[in-house]
Amino acid sequence: MKKLFAMTAAVLLLFSVLLGIPAAYGQAPETGKTLDILFSHDTHSHLNTFTTVVEDEETDIGGFARANTLIKAQRAKDPDTLVIDGGDFSMGTLIQTVFETQAAELRMLGYMGYDVTTFGNHEFDYRSKGLANMLTSARTSGDAVPAIVVCNVDWDAMESAGLTEGQQLLKDAFAAYGVQDYTVLQKGDVRIAVVGVFGKDALSCAPTCELKFKDPVQAVKATVAEIKANENVDMIVCVSHSGTWDDPKKSEDELLAKGVPDLDLILSGHTHSRIREPIRHGDTYVVSCGEYGKNLGSLTMAQKADGRWQVTDYQLIPITADIPADAQTQEVIDRFMDTVDEDYLAQFGYTKDQVLAENDVVFSNLKDLGKVHTEHNLGDIIADAYVYAVENAADYDGVPVDLAVVPSGTVRDTYARGDITVEQVFNSFSLGIGADGVPGYPLIEVYLTGKELRTAAEIDASVSDFMTTARLYCSGLNFTYNPHRLLLNKVTDVYLVKDGQRVELQNDKLYRIVADLYSGQMLSAVTDMSYGILSIVPKYADGTPIEDFEDVILTENGKELKGWDAIARYMASFEDTDGDGIGNVPDYYSTLHDRKKVEDSRSLSALLKKPNRFTFILLGIILTAVVLVVCLVLLLRKLVRKLRRRKKAR
Repeated sequence: MKKLFAMTAAVLLLFSVLLGIPAAYGQAPETGKTLDILFSHDTHSHLNTFTTVVEDEETDIGGFARANTLIKAQRAKDPDTLVIDGGDFSMGTLIQTVFETQAAELRMLGYMGYDVTTFGNHEFDYRSKGLANMLTSARTSGDAVPAIVVCNVDWDAMESAGLTEGQQLLKDAFAAYGVQDYTVLQKGDVRIAVVGVFGKDALSCAPTCELKFKDPVQAVKATVAEIKANENVDMIVCVSHSGTWDDPKKSEDELLAKGVPDLDLILSGHTHSRIREPIRHGDTYVVSCGEYGKNLGSLTMAQKADGRWQVTDYQLIPITADIPADAQTQEVIDRFMDTVDEDYLAQFGYTKDQVLAENDVVFSNLKDLGKVHTEHNLGDIIADAYVYAVENAADYDGVPVDLAVVPSGTVRDTYARGDITVEQVFNSFSLGIGADGVPGYPLIEVYLTGKELRTAAEIDASVSDFMTTARLYCSGLNFTYNPHRLLLNKVTDVYLVKDGQRVELQNDKLYRIVADLYSGQMLSAVTDMSYGILSIVPKYADGTPIEDFEDVILTENGKELKGWDAIARYMASFEDTDGDGIGNVPDYYSTLHDRKKVEDSRSLSALLKKPNRFTFILLGIILTAVVLVVCLVLLLRKLVRKLRRRKKAR
């Protein structure tokens, strides 16, 4: 029934676009200027329709060819439609592996007639050289490409300190491409300025970005003032890669709306938000349509008598399999995809359509990994794959892996039932690049003490609710936590598992850990972020602290062992249980195994058992605060009595 309803809704939406029937949102004024806008953000290289889990159902969704069917239909109705993108157009599928040489994502946006985009944090994943090469490839291809705008790159600060080689590469590439603070477009009788901005959290999520940035709100405010002084425009739009959050103090694009009230519209990328009704602050609207091209955002704005604009129609149109794919667009995508096997996968011995395993297990989806804080089979299978790949590598050194760690933020998609192909495995773990310049984060090895492993478990239990992309999923380490206990004292049990048996942690012993390069870099920041309260120092086997994580990249026959390749090897190793020549995902993954066990109890014994040092620190702080309050009350009472005695003496 749910599938039938979804199909019916998709067909109605398509006919709505094709026939020009507005959805019920609001009545447009009878007179004045209007503008139709289509938008996307965080498409992450998802050029093709893909199979994933949406609303707890496996479905085929997305794809630029289907999106372009809607874009073409809208342009047939209104040729002056503005089409914009909010960044992170790259990094997420196999097509990203030819990012530098083909610039497929940017060229596809141009092919579909996008007017403007901006940079997201993942455009910097292949480092300065990679981004510079991509921009050059896009520019010299001869294809139409969208304008790129970003107003808060702080070139002055970088030049005063002396440009690094990477910064100079990007400055030259930006200039050659024509990256600007803003651009002005004419759509019918409406003149629009579009400004771009790169957010603070986006920068914190881009460890390989060499650029320095100005404060987003102040930079946009200054750029809008410049636009108002020099351009005769009817509307000012911001394509922002900053995002919205539940916490209003962290919701960057809402802070931008409040801080720069002259903006009429903010397209908010970065947080993969799906804003079902526009957020409004004053006369500024904030919109988002979600990630991976699952939806195409559509809105109509009408100019009011005072010159400001109001949204009169707003839809998030699901890009479902019911929408016919535009054949010409798909042909262009296919030509790009044909380059992947030869230019990238051949060096690993794969082809993109190669089936690695058959799957009957229902895996957790990405929403579960971030929202439901417990063990998830999707995290389990990826962590297990790391251990398998390292211990079965051609030049394995014989030192067993004690545990593998996978943060939720590095997992980019789940596995649907049916055949699992090389392309699907890559898409599930698609981020980054190694020191070798080859796409895909490599695996690394570090050593931590038993005490630090306890701290890591406590960080996951206590802190990851505030940063869900840092949730940890492990192979070899099990722990139990109670969410109702004091902060930093939620873990009640933690131990290693070897050959199915419990092994107690020894505080001073060093344990071998496998993770991906990005996770290792972020792990080392824990001590700084917690001001030394939580100390985790990744080390070599001899206990020496690691200075550069590229020095501990794991290799096989001199080549980096990539995280996605580790998953592919593990999938290909599964036993063929039905005799068709292809392995099957084991039933083991259809259940959970106490790797992260939740003890949901508010009983006094459950809340107070096994206190750790953080408990005593917190209790000491609380007790000190209570003593100070009591002393303050006593002092005030003493002063009041003294004043009363003086009054009586008079």
